[in-house]
Amino acid sequence: MPGVSDQAIRRLRLGSGVVLFAYILSHLVNHALGAISLDHAEAGLRLAMRLWHSRPGTVLLYGAAVIHVALALRTVFLRRHWRLPVIEILRIASGFSLPLLLIGHVVATRLTLTLFDVPQSYGRTVSNLAASGNEGWQLALLAPGWIHGCLGLWITLRRSAWAQKVRGLLVAAVVALPAAAALGFYRMLEEAARQPLVGALPAPSDSTLLGAWQSSLTRSYIILVVAALVGGQIYQRWVVRRDNDNRSS
Repeated sequence: MPGVSDQAIRRLRLGSGVVLFAYILSHLVNHALGAISLDHAEAGLRLAMRLWHSRPGTVLLYGAAVIHVALALRTVFLRRHWRLPVIEILRIASGFSLPLLLIGHVVATRLTLTLFDVPQSYGRTVSNLAASGNEGWQLALLAPGWIHGCLGLWITLRRSAWAQKVRGLLVAAVVALPAAAALGFYRMLEEAARQPLVGALPAPSDSTLLGAWQSSLTRSYIILVVAALVGGQIYQRWVVRRDNDNRSS
């Protein structure tokens, strides 16, 4: 980014990443509350919505998402080679797969609320997932973001003395929270199965519109990633050719 120092870019990447990590963390905690009861999960969801659906929370969340994705595309565009450590490849792959899954989540929740005024609730979401058979996909939604966030934070903090001291606790938390979230989610599915369907499924016309939005957003994102990859390689070859010409002249 012209006029922006590398240090500022690192801070923007870390700051936006922390915001997105907090968003995913709140989802995992909400799912884990479902292990107690569906009512506890609903209470957690209401608290999370006060934060993320408020005007400042919305600006913070989507601003962080745009900044983080833009910086990731910049990194891909400027990368000269892909000979990377396995942990770095895993971090990059999980990061770029996250928006593909989040697009579906945003369309099914925020866009549905905006277009059709359908309020969010765990009861409605879990009942609809149980009816559609997509409960496994809902759990898979959080995995790439959790992996990407944990790896990113560890790469940033691993040289800190305190991080090394609590490394075992951090690893335990990284494993325990998703496990608790999975348990809570399936407990909510069991509870929802014993109750009438909460909220109707979207009308066919509404589902078609939401599907069109999801397809359009997904295509746009894939085009951006491919353009960054291909354009970056073309740019790097041009830089090498220019440098060679300058040395020979």
